[in-house]
Amino acid sequence: MFLLRRIFWKKLLIKSFWTLLACFVLFLILDFIFPFRFHIRYSQVVLDEENRVLGAFLSTDEKWRMKTELSEISEELQKAFIAKEDKYFFYHFGVNPLAVARAIFNNLLSQKRTSGASTITMQVARLLEPKPRTYWNKLVEMIRAMQLEWHYSKKEILQMYLNLVPYGGNIEGVKSASVIYFQKLPQNLSIAEITTLVIIPNRPNSLSLGKDNLYVQKERNKWLLNFAKQSIFSKKEISNALQEPLNVQRHEVPRLAPHWCIRLVQKYPKNENIQTALHLPVQMKVQALAENYAKKLRLLQIENVAVLVVENKTRKIRAYVGSQNFAESQVDGITAIRSPGSTLKPLVYAIAMDLGKLTPKTTILDIPTDWDGYAPDNFDNKFRGKISVETALSLSLNIPAVATLQEISIEHFVKKLKQAGFKTLEKQEKKVGLSMILGGFGTNLEELTNLYVTFANYGQYAPLNFLATDSTIRTDTIISVASTYSFTQVLTLAQRPDLPRSYQNAKNKPIIAWKTGTSYGKRDAWSIGYNQKYTIGVWVGNFSGKGVPELSGSEIATPLLFEIFNALDNATTPLPLAPKEITFRLVCSESGLPPNTFCKNQVIDYYIPLISPSQVCQHEKELYVSADEKFQYLPDCLPETGYKKKFYPVIPTALQVYYEAQKIPYFQTPPLHPNCEQYLQANEKLKPQIISPLADKTYFIPSNEPTELLLKTYTQNDVQKVYWYINDRLLQEAPVKENIFFKPKLGKNTITCVDDKGRSQKISIQVERE
Repeated sequence: MFLLRRIFWKKLLIKSFWTLLACFVLFLILDFIFPFRFHIRYSQVVLDEENRVLGAFLSTDEKWRMKTELSEISEELQKAFIAKEDKYFFYHFGVNPLAVARAIFNNLLSQKRTSGASTITMQVARLLEPKPRTYWNKLVEMIRAMQLEWHYSKKEILQMYLNLVPYGGNIEGVKSASVIYFQKLPQNLSIAEITTLVIIPNRPNSLSLGKDNLYVQKERNKWLLNFAKQSIFSKKEISNALQEPLNVQRHEVPRLAPHWCIRLVQKYPKNENIQTALHLPVQMKVQALAENYAKKLRLLQIENVAVLVVENKTRKIRAYVGSQNFAESQVDGITAIRSPGSTLKPLVYAIAMDLGKLTPKTTILDIPTDWDGYAPDNFDNKFRGKISVETALSLSLNIPAVATLQEISIEHFVKKLKQAGFKTLEKQEKKVGLSMILGGFGTNLEELTNLYVTFANYGQYAPLNFLATDSTIRTDTIISVASTYSFTQVLTLAQRPDLPRSYQNAKNKPIIAWKTGTSYGKRDAWSIGYNQKYTIGVWVGNFSGKGVPELSGSEIATPLLFEIFNALDNATTPLPLAPKEITFRLVCSESGLPPNTFCKNQVIDYYIPLISPSQVCQHEKELYVSADEKFQYLPDCLPETGYKKKFYPVIPTALQVYYEAQKIPYFQTPPLHPNCEQYLQANEKLKPQIISPLADKTYFIPSNEPTELLLKTYTQNDVQKVYWYINDRLLQEAPVKENIFFKPKLGKNTITCVDDKGRSQKISIQVERE
């Protein structure tokens, strides 16, 4: 008998094994033939660096279905849902056989459906593939649940469940309900709030948050007591949860940085939760300041403000204000293409310093100049003659900047801008000319601000970081440490024409380096500044492109820049420290070059060893003059007595022409003594002879076509360069044999040619229409 029983059980076990194996093989076949493919369409959520919700967008099927990440599923949240929905979730294979058997028995006994047997996994299958409630569909649901268990971990299945459970209307998922009703993320919910969200999915219509909170609270408390019996939470936690009121309503999804949120979902369309580098407290401060400041500007018919705040060390964007009011304008002022005005001048001087063409104390000419028809003026329509480069930059003068750009070449400048991330330039580079240094091309606030972040990082460029996880791995040297620091010092000068009048004597002026810019036609006002911690870019204007006479970078954009720096508690943050690579030398203040024996006024200047100009200053020359200093002698015609040696200033030819044209007195060398008349006659023959155009002639030009005239001269063999002036404005410095063309104006045109020995000829022509 015992032997027969043993054989029976052995056969039963073998049959059971083969039956289970067959079922398993059948399951694998079905899983292969009918794979469970699904795609959960989530809402995109934009968060700040500390996971605060900045904004969210409906899913493609018009649902608020925010993805709950595994890190957001707290232990309390997990315990509560499992205790309520599926106690044996971590022990079954998607279907709980005991629960199924119990449900079948109860339903047969009562001849109606009194209980279900759905596990969390089965509920996920049903939510992914909604079907009418039939026995066949229930069987399909079980198979789908087993497929889920086969392909996904328990944690992932629980995550799917928490992302799909309904909360009434178009709200699905714990995260959506948490944000919309409690205005917080799931990991920050209290026990009472968790229990509230646990009980709603089975009764989303009758348990309506915001409409009948007392009833929902009553049901919540029942389940809290149930959790107490199961020892899900401690007695103290349950007691505190029972005392917690339920005063909630449906809130609008946050829209705290709308331009930023739109930018990020477009930049990362496949990311459900986009944790950005933005810092909400900084964003809110900057947004409020921009809104309040914009209200003051409306009386001037200035409508729009944009601000970008970047942390220098990390290059992370901390505040992003595309416009002061998204409801009024959806245009993103940070990416809008605008004229940069004078904001690029520091870069052109820094590049020139790296090329060994100048230092901050190098003198440069600010005189009327015509570059092949392009003849810009300074902002105040004044010229200052000979000045230092640092003065030219601090006064934001136009002529020296254009001259420096011509010296380093447009091609080299464009190359540096592209290296510094100016992608907007790629479509314009074939069209740009010398005017680009004064705003003659289009860029945006993002590119300009990152250029100044590069200045704050001693010339090292890297792209801006948008995400909290982004980091600057590789940098690219745009300009040297020495030149960057040198011109940073210029940009920190306290007494400048672009200092707002309201801050002339203010004590709360932040310690920053900054540069302003105003575009042609008064359409754009810029002010960009930096210290060790932040770089802030401000643009003010009208998105419509309308110009306003009062619009300027100094008076309109800079006050807001200063306010933001002060509000961020960085008014006392120091500027970038002097790097070890920086070196100093004494130079002659008259030229910015190493001093000669006659240089009395010497100043300290930054320079780059082996690169910066090293020739000795020649701003004076020693002449033989009469004892009364009324006449000059040449070595070939010196008298035996009655003369002496004296140093006289060497004034560049172009500057002499400017002084004479403007009738500005200057220190001239004495005329040659009559005894040197033979040399005077010879010198007259040595002057350049203009052979095109012909003097005192009338030239007729076509009515509808732009016409250029050729400039050509004959000079002595020892002349290397000539300077051409049209109507007393410098046109071009050129080699003797180079053909130069100019566009004449109607009427009288005065043409002057000066050689590099200071000799000149001036003629006049008349120009008329045919």
